[in-house]
Amino acid sequence: MHELSIAQEIVNIVNQYLPENGNNSVRSVKVAVGKLSNILPDSLEFCFEAITTNSNLHGAKLEIEKIPLTVQCGDCNEKSDLEETIFVCPNCGGFNLQILSGRELNVIEIELDEN
Repeated sequence: MHELSIAQEIVNIVNQYLPENGNNSVRSVKVAVGKLSNILPDSLEFCFEAITTNSNLHGAKLEIEKIPLTVQCGDCNEKSDLEETIFVCPNCGGFNLQILSGRELNVIEIELDEN
């Protein structure tokens, strides 16, 4: 379950960007997770909740934005979202595909409560 180590790294990143005065608590953390990252969103949420229970992030909600696997065909130049990880152009059947999105794993937003 690599989601636990990923959840811990998310917590580390959030703590890195919290104001030093410590007067703000975290309301939510938004992460972008690409289809090719092999992360199970439910497991990641569970792990995040488990490791933040007795921490300064207790009660913070993890919001996961799922990024589709988007490719561009080098043969017909068509951009497509692939539902399966079968790398064949749905337009022309070509194999000359470039991945445009789907590998992401980024913390994109940290929302703080104002005290």
